[in-house]
Amino acid sequence: MRLAVVSLGLTLWTALGHAQGKWMDVAPFPEPKEEVMGEAANGKLYVFAGLIPLWHPAGLVYEFDPAANTWTKKKPMALPSHHVAFCEHDGKIYAFGGFVYPESGPAAWVPINNTWEYDPAKDSWKALAPMPTKRGAAVAAEVNGKIYVIGGATTAPGAKENFINFTTRQNVLGTVEEFDPKSNTWRARTSMPTPRNHMGVGAVNGKIYVIGGRVGAAFISLASDISLVEIYNPATDIWEPPGARMPTARSAVASAAYNGKIYIAGGEWQDTVVQTAFRAFEAYDPATNTWSTLPPMATPRHGVAGAVIGNRFYAVSGDVQSSGTGVAVSTPAATAFEFSK
Repeated sequence: MRLAVVSLGLTLWTALGHAQGKWMDVAPFPEPKEEVMGEAANGKLYVFAGLIPLWHPAGLVYEFDPAANTWTKKKPMALPSHHVAFCEHDGKIYAFGGFVYPESGPAAWVPINNTWEYDPAKDSWKALAPMPTKRGAAVAAEVNGKIYVIGGATTAPGAKENFINFTTRQNVLGTVEEFDPKSNTWRARTSMPTPRNHMGVGAVNGKIYVIGGRVGAAFISLASDISLVEIYNPATDIWEPPGARMPTARSAVASAAYNGKIYIAGGEWQDTVVQTAFRAFEAYDPATNTWSTLPPMATPRHGVAGAVIGNRFYAVSGDVQSSGTGVAVSTPAATAFEFSK
């Protein structure tokens, strides 16, 4: 009887998953990397950044055309950097902060506050007013023409060094700064209640949802992953009561909003006995404050680029295992989840 119940449960879950949509392969990513970032603009997908072993930024820029199922390499980032926060607005893509490699000394992450506007039509970069706060591994979301850069990690207050690595003190942030693309100006807003980095984000109906991520440090081996959902209302500059927790606590995820829901793919987790990357694909519905579990990706990965174009969520490249082994295992896998409704 118990086997029959389990079998029935699996059948219902599978049927539900297929009713929500399905994964399909698209053209593989030409230069597999971990810590790639994705953003959609003008009906195309752009994949940025990436890490070369020993923390050197790759500075990649690739354009994917869904209609032709082809990748085109574009000019590299104006400032090669990693863990940058990207956000689309009015057909342009904005890049905020991140980390660069030290000019001298040990391998490390140097937080920066650069702001760039990338014009996909011209394949060009323009420097804009820098962020007030140097940081990387933040997230960015647009609401009503303004872009909000939230969280991240940086050097500790009073630190003598300008970088972070496994041996330095570091500061995880709840900082929220609002950028106005029209006036090229910044202003500080109310900080996020739970400082974190490497999280997911989505904007739905004028509110921003910050999901999961890591606390305590920028590096997964030193940090703790969380499942917390915090909700920011830019109109009131208030952080509202938290939402329902994400089913799978994780960081270094891909995230995007579609049809009033926020989708979270992949990610990683480490503790004293587990070091893993996830196949998980989960959706948060702000209207009902509930989560649903969708069919997982075929390949587990973290540091994966994600974005939505049309009725598809794209997940591109990334690392198939959690960080820290010293072995390069980036995958060329590029897949799309096609929503059935």
